[in-house]
Amino acid sequence: MSGTDRLSPAARRLCDAMAAAFPGPGDPAALRAAAAASPGGGAEVASVRDADGDGVPVRIYDPAPGAAGRPLAVFLHGGGWVMCGLDTHDALCRALAVASGAVVVSADYRLAPEHPWPAAPDDALTVLLWARARAAALGCDPARLVVAGDSSGGNLAAVTALRAPELVAGQLLFYPALDASMEQPSVAEFGEGHFHTAAHMAWYWDQYGGDPDHPHVSPLRAPDLSGLPRTLLVLADCDVLRDEGLAYGRRLGGAGVDCGVHLVPGVFHGFLGLPLPAAAAAIAAAGAWVAATPAK
Repeated sequence: MSGTDRLSPAARRLCDAMAAAFPGPGDPAALRAAAAASPGGGAEVASVRDADGDGVPVRIYDPAPGAAGRPLAVFLHGGGWVMCGLDTHDALCRALAVASGAVVVSADYRLAPEHPWPAAPDDALTVLLWARARAAALGCDPARLVVAGDSSGGNLAAVTALRAPELVAGQLLFYPALDASMEQPSVAEFGEGHFHTAAHMAWYWDQYGGDPDHPHVSPLRAPDLSGLPRTLLVLADCDVLRDEGLAYGRRLGGAGVDCGVHLVPGVFHGFLGLPLPAAAAAIAAAGAWVAATPAK
């Protein structure tokens, strides 16, 4: 693969090692165990505490307790709607809080297949409303509320913005899953050999359920994207989901939404959680974008 490989050498080494240790699709318990084995660590944050967000467990990251008027970010983790949780995405949430200066509220939404659609998006909206109601107490401006997420969590963030655009000042979507049809060219181009396979993604969609044509399942199929908030899409170039992210960015721009697209070369799906310079740079840029969120 070396002659035509578009991954950087460091990313290729990580990709191959991760793929060798990761189960194929089909067994939620095996996938969850593999995801839970992810390394911990992460940046120091002044205050990290767990709470109850109207029945949904949340973790609150505050990089500067006592401050006021800051952005507030609700974060929705990836994992194919089937795996991962507060602990697997702890390091990413820490990094985002430090990079942005925002309070980050990470949501531990219900997982499929035990809790198929619409359990996860309903939990996401519940946490958004809970966090917004407590914004002032958290030292944040409720008019500077950002919804963020990676992969399937990026899907949930996009769906939450579609459901409550009047409440959201920004959506930060890291390599989001946006179209259950999986018909974009990048699905075939990067469907194997880049850790996150097309077979995995198809199985995740199947576990998640819902009508593939419904915009709260496939945001790319929403008939009207006008009125959505300021958006940043952070995409991996060598990713099954790349082209649906690019297509969403084009549609948002065409609908008059302030939309930026950060396409990161040489990396694969999930790169933000890896020790790569591209990951650190992307998180720093995303943090600066969150920090600049204007009041809605």
